[in-house]
Amino acid sequence: MGSGTVTYKEACNEAVRRLEAAQVPEAKENALLLLEHVCAAKRQDLYLHPDRVLDEDEQAELDKLISARAERIPLQQLTGTQFFMGLEFCVNGSVLIPRQDTEVLAERVLKDGVSGKRLLDLCTGSGCILISIACIGKASYAAGCDISAKALSVAEENARILGVDAVFYEGDLFGALPDTLKGSFDVITANPPYIRSGDIAGLMPEVREHEPIGALDGGEDGLVFYRRIAAEAEEWLAKGGRIYMETGCDQAEAVCDIFAGRAYKDIEVIKDYAGLDRVVCCSNKERQICSDNWKI
Repeated sequence: MGSGTVTYKEACNEAVRRLEAAQVPEAKENALLLLEHVCAAKRQDLYLHPDRVLDEDEQAELDKLISARAERIPLQQLTGTQFFMGLEFCVNGSVLIPRQDTEVLAERVLKDGVSGKRLLDLCTGSGCILISIACIGKASYAAGCDISAKALSVAEENARILGVDAVFYEGDLFGALPDTLKGSFDVITANPPYIRSGDIAGLMPEVREHEPIGALDGGEDGLVFYRRIAAEAEEWLAKGGRIYMETGCDQAEAVCDIFAGRAYKDIEVIKDYAGLDRVVCCSNKERQICSDNWKI
């Protein structure tokens, strides 16, 4: 490991310049996060010791990562991690990067209570929904399924690191599960593909080119997977079971109609932090409706 010639301040300024030239959003924040990652430094170290010199290995690694970020590879795929519900998850190009909006779903499940309950997460990806709910809410049983074997490898690693006892099944929605689990789940969660096929070309390059298309494409109207879940979920829910699903911000009403048409009850819409419709939940057993947002 040789000594370098570039200081924190110089490295940051050059990284910002390159990222701005590549039109990377939030270029300065991205530069600082990658500098922190490469140097195993905290933000205050960068500000308190701007004249500290990077060694040659750090310079080379930072240059490589800045080049990759300039090609619009997502920051989280470069660092390999993303926080969700206060927990750190491993991520790579085989899974969707966990988003803050999805925390609305997990928070609602936890608010309703999951202690001692049996939990199933469809389209589990990194496992962030399943694992965070099981970890924080103390579910008695946690199962996740995904059609992608590579995604399940990431989920399994996250469960191991975070100490969550979860079982994972490879396959297409409920088709991944053994029949012995029918009628056993108190809570079913899902963040299915819901981007309209025609809208994918207009997504940011980070998403369009580097996140798994199979986890994005929800068909012509973006609702294909909701129809399938509505048609099949009742068979897997326990009495009084509840379903929680993330949706696109303009899809909640249509998803509500799909589930109402299948006689699900207590359908409600939960808004995200920006005030946009984000989560639809419903029950297979009639009970008092408590939502002020949407009722049937």
